[in-house]
Amino acid sequence: MAQLLAVVGGGDLPTHAVLALEALRKAAGRRNQPILLELRGAPGANPLPEAAIREAGAVLLVGSGDLGEGRFGALRRARAAIADVLTDVNGVLDRALSGAEAAPGARAAAGTKRIVAITSCPTGIAHTFMAAEGLQAAAEALGHTIRVETQGSVGARDTLTAAEIAAADIVLIAADTGIDRARFAGKRVYATNTKAAIRDGQGLIGTALAEAQRQAAGGAVDAGVDAGVDAGVDAAAEARPEAAERRAGAYKHLMTGVSFMLPFVVAGGLLIALAFAVGGIDAMAPDHAGTLGYALGQIGAKAAFALIVPALAGYIAYSIADRPGIAPGMIGGMLAANLQAGFLGGIAAGFIAGYTARFLNTHIRLPRNLEGLKPVLILPLLATTITGLLMIYVVGVPVAAVLSALTTWLKGMQGASALVLGLVLGGMMALDMGGPINKAAYASAAALLSSGVDAPMAAVMLGGMTPPLGLALATRLFPARFTQAEREAGGAAAVLGAAFITEGAIPFAAADPLRVIPSLVAGSAVAGALALTLGVTLKVPHGGLFVLPIPNAVTNLPGAVLALAAGTLVTALTVGLIKKRPG
Repeated sequence: MAQLLAVVGGGDLPTHAVLALEALRKAAGRRNQPILLELRGAPGANPLPEAAIREAGAVLLVGSGDLGEGRFGALRRARAAIADVLTDVNGVLDRALSGAEAAPGARAAAGTKRIVAITSCPTGIAHTFMAAEGLQAAAEALGHTIRVETQGSVGARDTLTAAEIAAADIVLIAADTGIDRARFAGKRVYATNTKAAIRDGQGLIGTALAEAQRQAAGGAVDAGVDAGVDAGVDAAAEARPEAAERRAGAYKHLMTGVSFMLPFVVAGGLLIALAFAVGGIDAMAPDHAGTLGYALGQIGAKAAFALIVPALAGYIAYSIADRPGIAPGMIGGMLAANLQAGFLGGIAAGFIAGYTARFLNTHIRLPRNLEGLKPVLILPLLATTITGLLMIYVVGVPVAAVLSALTTWLKGMQGASALVLGLVLGGMMALDMGGPINKAAYASAAALLSSGVDAPMAAVMLGGMTPPLGLALATRLFPARFTQAEREAGGAAAVLGAAFITEGAIPFAAADPLRVIPSLVAGSAVAGALALTLGVTLKVPHGGLFVLPIPNAVTNLPGAVLALAAGTLVTALTVGLIKKRPG
């Protein structure tokens, strides 16, 4: 059996690279496949011997960055992203052993494509960068060139230039939120979610090259235009939505609204907490006007929190209808807030405004010399009027009644009801660690903050911190249950857990999902249940341990610490009891 070589480069994810290396070692050992491994760039790592390179049958290149590919000459090679190895190591080995491609010199130059891409997730942390790495590794494996712009929590990084966009063959958008496409007018565009880029970057690129569709100047995608046809196409064709975007559905639109809403929630919540810290519990009372506490309260409660629902609605509508949806969406959101319909009314207003604006944009046809009136006059006027009337006469009152009942029930929770809700919310945060279930729980809790309901946020944040913290503790309490690489990764998991990045648990879960994931769910459910049972509340939707010391950001801080400690311990003990020893 010919020996397989494997080179793993971690780039910005060194911990994941170590875990991927160990996963390859164990998987190859189980099938008695000879393998030599190199962790590229790691201190003290041994490079592959030249004799082994001359005698090997193929080389597997994993990850991004400089993998020293030039030394492999004409040796056949296969490529994979680190995420692929962590989620399906056997599949990666199968492809490496059976379908390794020829050396770069053997590839037809005519097949090389220039790709520009954007990745983004609602919180702009883990999935944004995992998707970017998946696309970069996949493009390199397929012989294409790629530039990826990440739209993360601190804005865009590696922003695409106009020249790069103009030179690109396609634009690939892997995002769970809406992306402004105005700069891609005339280019072939394919849109999907981050999960597709993380799980199968090569397959995604192949699909995108085959199915990408022309982006119209107004933000819609032309589904019926060939890449070589001039941009002056039939307007009815330009308005048809792209198939992949249709499949994204309501979830993506909602997550776009949530991602734009979060900064208002964070700023407002912390400012209100600081107002109470500076001026006492009655800092915002009228007789304290002119004090610093009162001013901070006005900024947080009267300004930042007042914009939460309009921002949510406006950017849901933006995700659906692009820029024509923003004005009617925000106005509808303001009406929802004024009608006491809260975030539920904001969600309804966003979808009404978005689909109304998109329908009007699609079906209103004007002479070319009058088209300029649509975005500045006709669409804002008609879409806002329709949305506003529906909110006032149809949607607002019943949704306000539902929200009022929900708010009353949540604020009055105690005993069994608080315990059950905490179990559910905490468990959801650990079930898929940043996936749709996790984000559904998080988005619901963050939205409830705008209605003054801050207990679910405590269950969600503590439940989301527990998985990586519990695994980090397990590597210390039960070191024999983990490989050396996993024990070293425990420190990184602890830092990620402290910052409320649940995705820090993914590498451990990917290596042994049937035992690790139930353990994570158990610990997070305990943390969430204790948080709500003990009356813990949280006024900000992110920050992890770093926001706990802020005065008044957390109600019942000892209870929050107890819930987090208990959940972490349950996770660690459960993992230690049921996880098999490596080998």
